Amino acid sequence: MILESQLSADNAAYREIIPAGGYWMHEIGAGETFRILDLEGNQAVDTLFYNASDPADRYSATDTIREQGNVFLSVGTELLSTEGNVLLEIVADTCGRHDTLGGACSAESNTVRYSLDKRSMHSCRDSYLLAMALNDHLGMSKRDITHNINFFMNVPVTAAGGLTFEDGISSAGKYVEMVARTATIALISNCPQLNNPCNAYNPTPVEVLIWAAA
Repeated sequence: MILESQLSADNAAYREIIPAGGYWMHEIGAGETFRILDLEGNQAVDTLFYNASDPADRYSATDTIREQGNVFLSVGTELLSTEGNVLLEIVADTCGRHDTLGGACSAESNTVRYSLDKRSMHSCRDSYLLAMALNDHLGMSKRDITHNINFFMNVPVTAAGGLTFEDGISSAGKYVEMVARTATIALISNCPQLNNPCNAYNPTPVEVLIWAAA
């Protein structure tokens, strides 16, 4: 579903560019609005969410899909945690749908999907681990890396129930916007993937913006 936001970027309380292949970890306060902006188009933004008061209570793709009855995410989707809490709700979206089945790339998946010589290539799992290491006061580790959201990524489900990685459906200036229903830690890997068309084989920067609670 396409629905534009009424918020102006000029009024955002926080703005940050995440470079191509970079990472970002930040707390979003309850009631704050969080936007991910695809600056150049066709970029995949691998994202994890955690309850700020208890990071063990994290985003659950299983519960989110079951409760909304749809494998794709868009306006109206409530992002549920493993404890059944609503972490955020998508309130605006100019892309139309987002993936939560395809997972995040890693050295292991690059090896299995592509070839042994791809193992050493940078991956989203690497980015997650680097971000956690820089935020070690949160006490998080690789055990906390679970199923994620791939904002802007196009992963159709085949008639046989399989997944395919296709060209993105986003373009420059598209965004997705969420309101935090509880204080939430966001962890982003701005996907460095060069082996499939999720970002047109050309990773590009994205911008994150946060508006204060109304």
